[in-house]
Amino acid sequence: MNALVSPRKATPHHARELTETLAWLRLCAVSGQALTVAVVAFAFRLPIPLLPLAGGIAALAAFGAFAFWRLRQPWPVSAAEAFGHIAVDIGVLAFLLYCSGGVTNPFVSLLVMPIALAAAALPRRHVMAVALLASAAYLALIPWHLPLPSLPSAAGGNFNLHVVGMAINFGVIAAVLAFFISRLARALREREAQIQREHERALRDEGILAIATQAAGTAHELNTPLSTIRTLLGELRRERTDGALAGDLDLLIGQADRCRDILRELVAIGRRQLAGTPRKMPLAEFVRDCESHFHLLRPEVELRTSMGEGAEVRIIEAEPNLRHAVINLLSNAADASLAAGSSVIELGVVAGRRVAEVFVRDHGKGSSIAPGTGTAFQTSKQHGLGLGLALAHATAERLGGDLSAEALADGGWLQRLRVPLSAADNRGL
Repeated sequence: MNALVSPRKATPHHARELTETLAWLRLCAVSGQALTVAVVAFAFRLPIPLLPLAGGIAALAAFGAFAFWRLRQPWPVSAAEAFGHIAVDIGVLAFLLYCSGGVTNPFVSLLVMPIALAAAALPRRHVMAVALLASAAYLALIPWHLPLPSLPSAAGGNFNLHVVGMAINFGVIAAVLAFFISRLARALREREAQIQREHERALRDEGILAIATQAAGTAHELNTPLSTIRTLLGELRRERTDGALAGDLDLLIGQADRCRDILRELVAIGRRQLAGTPRKMPLAEFVRDCESHFHLLRPEVELRTSMGEGAEVRIIEAEPNLRHAVINLLSNAADASLAAGSSVIELGVVAGRRVAEVFVRDHGKGSSIAPGTGTAFQTSKQHGLGLGLALAHATAERLGGDLSAEALADGGWLQRLRVPLSAADNRGL
């Protein structure tokens, strides 16, 4: 999978960013052109072709309104469409320059701006087409244009007017380069970073899928030897009634039954997942269910649970793997606390109108890997696999929630798992 975009190709997102930038630039151009024409015609009282200039500006304003309407539509913007917008801008600018002195107009260098904008977002062939179009417009304006009328010599002549126009033109180009192109480049960088994150997330999900497939096959293969072990343990327990050995056999039988229940639960979770039917239960009951399962796994850890207002009455549509995500967070917190000499972790829940927030706090010393930031199979534990955190992240994202972590001043981490209460709201928080 190649999620990185080649610099010679443009994605629809790049073309849309360019089209949005052009729309705002076009709005600024209409305002600036109207102001310039008004100053030259009424302040300097020069006999310029006012009606054609006003018509060209009005046409550009109408196209600008169409561009803003187009950007509100859901269909994507292609590179060819973005080139069409640039072509219209070049055509209108060339017409306005034709009516106002052609290449002798100090604003003729504005023909360079479409090339710079296209080079930031469009494919090479479209950039070359924009460059050829702008160059053709410039060359055509050399022989064909309406000359600018001359100012009276007492007013300074055309040279002073040309110098003022060049100064204004320089300021316009500097402002565009400093603001709009940097804005466009920043948007493109953010898009590339998002694509990179999606690429990393896809790789992680592929790894999780491979592990899940292997786990399903392993669970199927374990069923037969586990049943044999359970049967033999039962027979040994009936034959051995002495105290010490009987106690050990009872413990082994209990562990075998626990393994069998886990396998059955795994199959049941898979069936519910395929059926797409989450369990509906009060949020407080879901938390107590997570608590009881965690006590079976880690009886040496003291889990302190707190319920926020509304947890007893708010209903959550709990996906089968949501409980596993919470237990994975609790297990990571338990390892961090135990490594720091503490056996205490905390579990809390707050019920919002549409979102449930589960808090897990440890009393560890912290680590180089923040527990809410890992998306790959990363771990700071010597014998850890890095699966628990990756699975919790994947579950939160699939349900439309998120997982974050905050380093506490007195040591340890506070992890926040936010998920929608209703499965119908899992399109994003």
